[in-house]
Amino acid sequence: MPVEIEVKAWADEPEKTKSALSRIAEYRGKFHKEDEYWLNRPGPSVTEAGGVPAFGVRIRREEAEDAEGTIRRALIVTYKVKEVRDGVEINREREFTISDKAAFEELLSRLGLVRGYAKKKTGFAWTYHGITAELALVGDLGWFAELELLTDDDAESAVKPARERLMDLLERIGIRKDRIEPRYYAEMYRSAGESPSR
Repeated sequence: MPVEIEVKAWADEPEKTKSALSRIAEYRGKFHKEDEYWLNRPGPSVTEAGGVPAFGVRIRREEAEDAEGTIRRALIVTYKVKEVRDGVEINREREFTISDKAAFEELLSRLGLVRGYAKKKTGFAWTYHGITAELALVGDLGWFAELELLTDDDAESAVKPARERLMDLLERIGIRKDRIEPRYYAEMYRSAGESPSR
């Protein structure tokens, strides 16, 4: 199962962050993502230990326009095993596309999952030496820089150099380490007493 090493940080000055990424990274285009989470228990609840969301499945409706202007639309299903270490997310994930959202939702319902929360993300994407970098406006929360690498192993010997590469890029685009946000978005919405925007 691929392992996603990710760090997200508040982008307090999104235009400066966008310019910094555009100077050093390859622009991949813009995107709009609408995520719905189906959970094994209702609501955007998270466990008290570590803030890990209830087990669930994400259905993402994604529209991406690449640097040449080609538009791609997809329905993407993702399920993950999540962990946070030192502010860095370590996710073991599976992902595949579907063609019929209603049929898949019926399957999830029959399996006992319930529709939980939803969120929207709009922004821009780049690549930088194997790192995917996104600058995203996340619902009503604000702008975030999300940096991620894929590895085949979640051992610390693999996570540590990945973390160092992500931190190096964060510094290169002018975002301080104290702006790293270790919470999941669902936890942030719950703390704010809100539900993610649909």
